[in-house]
Amino acid sequence: MSIVYTNEISVEDYNALRLSAGWGEANPEQAQAGLNGSTFVVAAKDDAKTIGTARLLWDGGNSALIKDMLVLPEYQGMGIGTEMMERILSHIKENMKPGWSVSIDLMSAIGKETFYEKFGFVKRPRDRRGAGMDLWLTKG
Repeated sequence: MSIVYTNEISVEDYNALRLSAGWGEANPEQAQAGLNGSTFVVAAKDDAKTIGTARLLWDGGNSALIKDMLVLPEYQGMGIGTEMMERILSHIKENMKPGWSVSIDLMSAIGKETFYEKFGFVKRPRDRRGAGMDLWLTKG
């Protein structure tokens, strides 16, 4: 097994990873727009097979969001997610100016919180920080 990391992923591979996590397939045009609009994308490949991805959305200032941390189930526990997270955090650190602080948010899947805690993320809710929340809008 030879894992390589790139900054590109096809919509087909992105949707295959979503399906592997039970998230369902995203509309291809919408998925491509999301990938194009990401500040930074990392994808893990085992030969030609895409086995993981993660995206960073960052306003370039003090707010960032990590989305779609996905690793195929048969590749989990091999350090692939760790490497992708380290690449995202390094991207932020490399592009921060001296004296800056960046708030990085994410929504952990149930049972995956300890993975993110290894990087210093703290569960919410807690003192002064309420629960993470989301809203899905659909246009029929």
